[in-house]
Amino acid sequence: MSFRTTTADYVEDVSPGSGALPPRAWYASSDAKSLSLNGSWRLRLSATADAEDDSFAEEGYDAGDWAEVVVPGHWVLQGDGAFGSPIYTNHLYPFPVDPPHVPTDNPTGDHLRVFDLPDDWPAGPDAGGAVLRFDGVESCARVWLNGTDIGEFKGSRLAHEFAVGHLLKAEGNVLAVRVHQWSAGSYLEDQDQWWLPGIFRDVTLLHRPAGSALDFFVHASYDHRSGEGTLRVDSDVDGRVTVPALDIDVATGDAVTVPVLPWTAETPRLYDGELVTQGERVPLRVGFRTVELADGLIKVNGSAILFKGVNRHEWHPERGRALDLETMREDVLLMKRHNINAVRTSHYPPHPAFLDLCDEYGLWVIDECDLETHGFTEQGWRDNPVDDDRWTPALLDRAARMVERDKNHPSVVIWSLGNEAGTGRGLTAMAEWIHGRDSSRLVHYEGDWDCRDTDMYSRMYAFHAEVETIGQNLDGGTGKRRELPFIQCEYAHAMGNGPGGLADYQRLFEKYERLQGGFVWEWIDHGIRHPELGYAYGGDFGEELHDGNFVCDGLVFPDRRPSPGLVEYQKVIEPVRIDGDGSDGTVRVTNRYDFADLSGLAFEWSYQVDGETVEAGTLSVPSLAPGEAADVKLPEPPGDARGAETQWTVSALLAADTAWAPKGHRVAWGQFPVAPRALPSLATTARPLRGKRRITLGPARFDARTGVLHSVGGIEVSGPRLDVWRATTDNDEGAEWQSDTRYAVLWRTLGLHRMQHRLDAVELAEDALTVRTRVAPAAREVGLATVYRWTSDGDRLRLTVSVKPEGEWTLPLPRLGVRLGLPGTADRVRWFGGGPGEAYPDTGTASVVNRWASTVDELQTPYVRPQENGARADVRWAEIGGLRIEGDPRFSFSARRWTNERLDAAAHLTDLTPGNEVWVNLDHAQHGIGSQSCGPGPLPQYFLRAEPTEFSFVFSVLDR
Repeated sequence: MSFRTTTADYVEDVSPGSGALPPRAWYASSDAKSLSLNGSWRLRLSATADAEDDSFAEEGYDAGDWAEVVVPGHWVLQGDGAFGSPIYTNHLYPFPVDPPHVPTDNPTGDHLRVFDLPDDWPAGPDAGGAVLRFDGVESCARVWLNGTDIGEFKGSRLAHEFAVGHLLKAEGNVLAVRVHQWSAGSYLEDQDQWWLPGIFRDVTLLHRPAGSALDFFVHASYDHRSGEGTLRVDSDVDGRVTVPALDIDVATGDAVTVPVLPWTAETPRLYDGELVTQGERVPLRVGFRTVELADGLIKVNGSAILFKGVNRHEWHPERGRALDLETMREDVLLMKRHNINAVRTSHYPPHPAFLDLCDEYGLWVIDECDLETHGFTEQGWRDNPVDDDRWTPALLDRAARMVERDKNHPSVVIWSLGNEAGTGRGLTAMAEWIHGRDSSRLVHYEGDWDCRDTDMYSRMYAFHAEVETIGQNLDGGTGKRRELPFIQCEYAHAMGNGPGGLADYQRLFEKYERLQGGFVWEWIDHGIRHPELGYAYGGDFGEELHDGNFVCDGLVFPDRRPSPGLVEYQKVIEPVRIDGDGSDGTVRVTNRYDFADLSGLAFEWSYQVDGETVEAGTLSVPSLAPGEAADVKLPEPPGDARGAETQWTVSALLAADTAWAPKGHRVAWGQFPVAPRALPSLATTARPLRGKRRITLGPARFDARTGVLHSVGGIEVSGPRLDVWRATTDNDEGAEWQSDTRYAVLWRTLGLHRMQHRLDAVELAEDALTVRTRVAPAAREVGLATVYRWTSDGDRLRLTVSVKPEGEWTLPLPRLGVRLGLPGTADRVRWFGGGPGEAYPDTGTASVVNRWASTVDELQTPYVRPQENGARADVRWAEIGGLRIEGDPRFSFSARRWTNERLDAAAHLTDLTPGNEVWVNLDHAQHGIGSQSCGPGPLPQYFLRAEPTEFSFVFSVLDR
């Protein structure tokens, strides 16, 4: 006789569960009682699903020696590691792929919460019922109340409700929840994120009075031709709908048409209303808008829209996916203040309160189903659940729970079937059900390239050239696809330094009508706060399989500080274009909003002389309608600024406080040069003098043997010497699966990270010191013949660097410039050039030319995985450590307390400790950044090619 011990049957059952009520619309509150069961719960963690019996669910069970955890929360993020660890994978399942089976080693958390009903909780025979609602549990849960098994469910990011009124008592209610980390549902939840078990969203007890609202559907359309909105609320329970501001008072199921102001992401007009049934009054916030596919375009209220969006995973560096309302609000406010108008809820429905905020503040939403089976790509999609009829009920359940929960949000304009789940009959069934249930929205799914089930053609990380081909409608595909609009549901991978190429994409989106924008991947770095590492990423918890820092690919850092990528995106997608060259005294202002005119903005000008504002004022700009443009006259330039660099800056600011930003918040800006800067001139009057150990030239001292600079005016200097290496960025590294060129790999193979410097000659002439060198990697025949020519007028020192490639260079260079060391006391930095943040060849749109000041430490950008960062572009001059450095004409400047090599070797910011020197890079140029950590590399125009080059710097000592 043989037998096999198996896990609880429901864990490996492909069905969505049992016992839960049908899904319905979610709303935050009504006049019916509710009781939050969030807070401290008891937890017992077991290694397997069958390690313990069900006795813990019985009344009177003594759990006094159990640990405590906070709900909402993930147990692996609590207890200082006592409850296991997070696991990060991009797409690989961290367990054997044998659907629907899961490992015997299946961490299982038994949760207990004992609660009393409030004194005012309705009781007695007319009390009605009650519903217990779970808003999110990963990945499978079984629930008991007062010893009665009420059901089990899967679908981690979806709401589940259970009827429990008949089980409640006034005091001592025992709620028991058994949560399994792995289940059949895990096969459907292979999203690029941390695997984090637990009850991570709210648990709420809802009183359901007799005659209370069950499910209801708010239909609120808008006719842009008549300016009227039509409201109809379908309800499972008859009642009345009132909207006082519109004098609406109608029965449920009846339609009424009245003049309204429409809802859009730019003008999110909501009308407060109420659904009144016999037993409940439910607040409504009604937004009138119509979404349609018309003329081959996604249109809202009759106008095509352009998505300027982000993908948003839910994340907090300490609480994981357990977000509070204020954190969600912070996300929305940051998005609005950075000109973002859309969110794709990757890759699951968010906490429903987030959608309330999108309604209120105004964001277009693609609401995505809790579905991804990406790991099946490793076996050519064999056994993929979405093409297996056994799983279709689970897929339809997930679709229904998304749609029914979120259907009353005007911000939701598109339903998405899920992400990276291949193709199959289950997806078709989902699309058909959604189309049948809600014809007022469109359906998206990126994996459906033939657009069999979807209303748009969607792609991820299509290169610029392909996007242009699609815009020209020359991309082929099925006849249906060619008639549909195109969006990039993911593009511009925001991992580490970058993404580059945003402005180039945006130019295409705005040029071709068919291209309706895209969604940057993604909103936030998913770093986990760690006492030793700062922020941890994949592999830092000893995972068997992991994808490293690929989980840190957001526009904001884990603490929600904006990255340079977000500042760049804000500028690239600004809704007002301000163009001009400054020479003719006019600027062209273009309204790039889809719906709003410019009446909510005030315009200001300022005039800068050598980076300092000398005069400013207001600018009268017409209240342009969307798409309109006007040429606006600037005032006469103030004063005489001959010999100085002069420019105009024109800004569009909020004219009054809004819900998302105060008056004066800058929405858009443009800068226009008037007169260029005079380049530094230096008469070569000083002669180099050779001593026994030193060579003296003006204020400088050099090593007589090597010609290396030792000091300028008494300030110690190490170097400078040619530098071509940068600590590789995530986008330099690329991704392992990419077949195209990954330059970090090629650069290291060539040896650019370990260049050797050979001294060929130190030559003194009447007017110059010349040092000839060859810079080359070991084991290779290629090299860079490099000549340093030093001249002086007695007070200042000019360095001219000439670089000539030798051999066959097939690769671009990471950077080209010189590096020098200054004493560690160097701290304050001033510069005239681009700022305030970093900029690179294809990420510099947001760089503002001005005079800036910083410390060396503040120049660093704290990418979770250290890499090249902090370069300020278009620098005319910089001052640091008592030296002034002028460019001829401009340069890129960075300074840090560690070498590029130490930066390159660091895995976490905590690996970087200050040394005794400050290392300064003065770069003639850098290679572009691109987006190759998942998307395309830099465009050819941003390549730093190895070719004959010459550049100069002038050094002088500041007055002390």
